[in-house]
Amino acid sequence: MKTLQQMLRELTRAQVSEFAVATDRLPCVKLGETYEPVDDVPRGTDEILEMLVSAGGSRYVEELEAQPAQWTTRIDGVGSVGVTAIMRAGRVQARFTLLRRASEPPPPARGAPPPARGAPPPVPAARVVPPQRPGAGAVAVAAPPVEVASDPILRAAVVRSIPSPAPAVPPRHLDEVLAVARQEAASDLHLVAGRPVLLRVAGELNPRGPVLDAASVEALVAPVVPEHMRAALAEHGSSDFAIERATGRFRVNVSRQRTGLKACFRCIPAGVPTLASLGVPAEIERATHHHQGLVLVTGPTGHGKTSTMSAIVDIINTETTHHIITVEDPVEFVHRRKKAMISQREVGSHTRSFQSALKASLREDPDVIVVGELRDTETVRMALAASETGHLVLGTMNTPSAAKTIDRLIDLFPPADQQQVRMTLAGGLHLIVSQRLLPRADGSGMVAAVELLPGSVALWSLIRDAKTFQIPSLQQRGKGFGIIRLDESLAELVRSGTVTKAAALTIAEHPEELDAVLSGKRQAPAPAQFGKKAP
Repeated sequence: MKTLQQMLRELTRAQVSEFAVATDRLPCVKLGETYEPVDDVPRGTDEILEMLVSAGGSRYVEELEAQPAQWTTRIDGVGSVGVTAIMRAGRVQARFTLLRRASEPPPPARGAPPPARGAPPPVPAARVVPPQRPGAGAVAVAAPPVEVASDPILRAAVVRSIPSPAPAVPPRHLDEVLAVARQEAASDLHLVAGRPVLLRVAGELNPRGPVLDAASVEALVAPVVPEHMRAALAEHGSSDFAIERATGRFRVNVSRQRTGLKACFRCIPAGVPTLASLGVPAEIERATHHHQGLVLVTGPTGHGKTSTMSAIVDIINTETTHHIITVEDPVEFVHRRKKAMISQREVGSHTRSFQSALKASLREDPDVIVVGELRDTETVRMALAASETGHLVLGTMNTPSAAKTIDRLIDLFPPADQQQVRMTLAGGLHLIVSQRLLPRADGSGMVAAVELLPGSVALWSLIRDAKTFQIPSLQQRGKGFGIIRLDESLAELVRSGTVTKAAALTIAEHPEELDAVLSGKRQAPAPAQFGKKAP
């Protein structure tokens, strides 16, 4: 296993500009526009943290979980190296970027006379800068040497680099933009001609840097489109795929529009989230105890359905010896094999369509089948058939509420088939989780408001008898069955100070009723108790 010193020496190679390492992944260097491994042993979180300390990051490691860190180290024989590190859910990613080679003279200080011919370059005075919150404009200044490395390659003058104002020139490499998105905890990154780089932070799009022209967007986006997706992009004008970079994993949509290429990058967290970290009810875990049937996670696009679904899959992966097959477009969260056996298939790369993958999966002895999105009649038909034949089927749908999800499932089929669909759902539907994201009151991110509709005899009777219009009434009086209404979840978030009342009212199903409850004009219903029947 190579040491950090040996791997940093790779930066002296002519075309190498960056060294990257992440938890449980092989260390690699950036050679031109591609990444290649420099060692055959993945690094753990503790090992990477030790690397960062050795590279002068001792003062930043303790707060790495709370905020990303950046600093610059001058390394003998290599040059000036910028270090960027982030930590999410116990997983660390670090990047060492070559800023200036040792053979290149440093830029002269502002206002200083030019050095005499043959004289050594001046050494800047060192002063300490206290850590600041990322985003505050400042310049990098030299700090005293750090005495944590015994090897000369790591004895360096450490520079604290606080992110400076947006550059006046367009970014040259996509990795620069992706790194900024990670540092600012953005959920999405948009690149489109005629606009600056746009980051979605806490639900709001924020511009960064100068306006991009069509050529700049093309240069940033075109190289990352996989070879097998370029024909689809040319034919259909849009393609979906995932990429793995030094800064992490991203779900990508590339499309053509009036001014040229447009790209949206969804930032996927480094580790699979848990139900607790997502802030959703722990009762959702009970859905994993069924050996067959249907569990759905629903909500509008971009409201965290995939994260919740991945947290459910991780529970099964951790606690059971089941065979899990996922069919996604594209694969977002990568699940490591734990107690269960898990196979992840990507539409377009590993299978032609959701339908063909589902049909084939029934012959692979699965226990759990995960469908990335139930988007058409044939996919839903196959999912329902699998749920009847001894498999637990998990899926997502883009529907606004739990009640409307059931109507959507039934309405996808012609009238002659709808009664059979009702009979399948009556007894086989175990849980619908409907969620909406809204900004936190302190502006630190987003939080989920969740609606739960567990399967029960009362719900199944309404579905079988074609009385789904009475489901909202059941939700009003069905607290003992574990039903949680969206407005109840919103009320709890407002009372705890997590979100503002105004934000809650914008997505409430019954704003007037919620306003009355929050204002004390109407008594709030008693909290739901999952799994207990009402007296």
